[in-house]
Amino acid sequence: MKILNPSLDARGLCVALVVSRFNHLISIGLLEGARKTLLERGLDAADLALFWVPGAFEIPLAARRLAESGRFDAIVTLGSVIRGGTPHFDYVCRGVTDGVQAVMRDSGVPIGFGVLTTDDIDQALARAGGREGNKGEEVALAAIEMALFNRGCLDHGRARA
Repeated sequence: MKILNPSLDARGLCVALVVSRFNHLISIGLLEGARKTLLERGLDAADLALFWVPGAFEIPLAARRLAESGRFDAIVTLGSVIRGGTPHFDYVCRGVTDGVQAVMRDSGVPIGFGVLTTDDIDQALARAGGREGNKGEEVALAAIEMALFNRGCLDHGRARA
């Protein structure tokens, strides 16, 4: 039995970052965490592409186009949706979550889901480099691991043929 151990070595990968401009301060914190982590794990800066979108709701379309391009081993999505006094929060959260899941399922391209859904700005700041760490870092690591998982599965399949 071949056991594929998780790796977090990003050398040789090509990664796209899709980042929401809405709640810009939160997005910048998540972006810096993801970028730093990817580069620390060996990703060449030339293999990292940044794509800004207006808000979280637009992330799935951008992710789909990038996944369909065949250029990227993984995509990292970053942004935040902060609860307000209307049901808008619920619709946006559902749309971005379901949309990103559909892109990953349909394309097979791993997507690190770093769209925060919080009750208030303090919770978002805490997760974007504050007291609760940086979710951008966490989803970048997940994207690396899953991109390498995909490669390992392909290599394993070729070994059997």
